[in-house]
Amino acid sequence: MLTILAPVLLLAQASTLPAEAAPVPLDIQQQTALRCSMAIAMAAERQRAGTVGDHAWPDLSERGREFFVRSLAQLMDDTGLTREGLVKQARPEVDALQQPGRLAEVMPGCLLLLDASGL
Repeated sequence: MLTILAPVLLLAQASTLPAEAAPVPLDIQQQTALRCSMAIAMAAERQRAGTVGDHAWPDLSERGREFFVRSLAQLMDDTGLTREGLVKQARPEVDALQQPGRLAEVMPGCLLLLDASGL
């Protein structure tokens, strides 16, 4: 079974992507969905690996995976982005979330978004 983090790992490993048009500008809701999808995937992977630290995040294995899949599918539908284009859009988010303390900083808002999604 693929882990929820597999797409995030692909982002981290992608050094270059095929030439594509300039990134599609995302509105605030789309950008937030992208950021939170990446954050929730990273938090779920930390939970799976047992490296969450002192963060009391709820179990994200099932709900987090579903949020990730639905959010990214919706972004692709709304923007016309390909998977490669989505990777290109997500790369700066992944880079930012890897900075010390940044994941913990965004997770409260992302957990609210997860709850609001009804998943």
